[in-house]
Amino acid sequence: MSISASTSASTATLPIFLPLAIEGSHITAAAAILGYACLGATLGTCTGLVPGFHVNSVAFLLVGIAPTLPGSPVAVGAAVLAGGIVHTFLSVVPGLVLGVPEAATAPGVLPGHRLVLNGCGHEAIRLSALGSAIALVVAVTLALPLSWIISAGEQHLRSVLPVLLIGVALALAGTESTWKARIGGLCCAVLATGFGILTLDLPAAGPIAPPGAESMLGPIFAGLFGTPVLLDALGSDGEIPPQQRSAVGLSGKKTVRAALAGAGGGALVGYLPGVSAGVAATLALGGAGGETDADETDRPYVVATSGADTATAVFAVASLVVLGSPRSGVTVALSTLGEVSGEAPAGLLTLLLIVIFAASLGIVLLVTVGEWYLTVVRRLPRQPLVGCVLIFITGLAVGFGGLLGGAVFSLSTLIGLIPPRIGVRRVHLMGVLLGPVALM
Repeated sequence: MSISASTSASTATLPIFLPLAIEGSHITAAAAILGYACLGATLGTCTGLVPGFHVNSVAFLLVGIAPTLPGSPVAVGAAVLAGGIVHTFLSVVPGLVLGVPEAATAPGVLPGHRLVLNGCGHEAIRLSALGSAIALVVAVTLALPLSWIISAGEQHLRSVLPVLLIGVALALAGTESTWKARIGGLCCAVLATGFGILTLDLPAAGPIAPPGAESMLGPIFAGLFGTPVLLDALGSDGEIPPQQRSAVGLSGKKTVRAALAGAGGGALVGYLPGVSAGVAATLALGGAGGETDADETDRPYVVATSGADTATAVFAVASLVVLGSPRSGVTVALSTLGEVSGEAPAGLLTLLLIVIFAASLGIVLLVTVGEWYLTVVRRLPRQPLVGCVLIFITGLAVGFGGLLGGAVFSLSTLIGLIPPRIGVRRVHLMGVLLGPVALM
């Protein structure tokens, strides 16, 4: 998609968000868009708070039933996008409370969960909200000009993409503190690459997979990043202590620096295929504080990871509209919606305004519903709760991937147990995407 085309599309959708007293049809259109965006935000809240259940499934379900919905493609697209944005805010909460991450938030889960175990869960939630909010402002400001720059050099970027992705994998290894750990990280990345080559293209035919969402990504990521944490938690008798309502223990300067680092990482994810927000956050953390004291690094970790996840969503939208390249499950769903309906869901300006609206809701929901979730879940018996979540995630893997998906899920769980046992971060297992894309 050319820049001029995307600009025209944005201009065409602009009247929807202008003062709407001018024309009654615009009022109706805006009301429909806002209504669907609120519906998507509700779904994103639910998926964000349920461990192992990803908003991509809801996005493709909305796309599948779009022809039967009364709203326009723009309105349905608003629901898909708002759900994805709100999910990025709320998905950090299960990781904080239970230690169960998604691939996107995996680097920040251990530091965030450690804050919860120290009684600072409410502070961790507010830090996450701050990181996402600051990164959102930066990403919305830079999305369009950066997309133009990337568009101008797109051919060159494609030609050097394998080298860039290999460089990302090496940089990830370089974030480890010792040479032994760096070598271990590279070995994990190579193992994950081989696993991805063997499994990513396998047919997924689960009974509950929405149309268009038949993918092995769900079983793979659940096994690599979710169930290993749960299995380790089953062997622990620790309980979540009462949570203090203390002030944020990170200076304004360090908070902004961590959020900016996360936003920079989000830009990397938005324009490079195969790079996740978790990878971006890990690379960004060199600018997120630099202290060696765990009490000083945990808070920047949470801020940077949340910022990277939210910024990724914004830059992925810009990449879809300006470059025509979807970089996330939600933008793939938006692209599919355009194919199903025969028209583009919306232009860049409309999509960015929906992002801002949904993110504002996400901040409010995170500091209200998220803190309520923390208060309620911490009182539940830990081991039975973890066991139920483990069963639920296993059921989702089989439900979305079928019996073959269950087998892939089991094998990926075994691989996911390896990194902490050799003293490295699980983020190196993102080689499951990085490697196959680099070798294409």
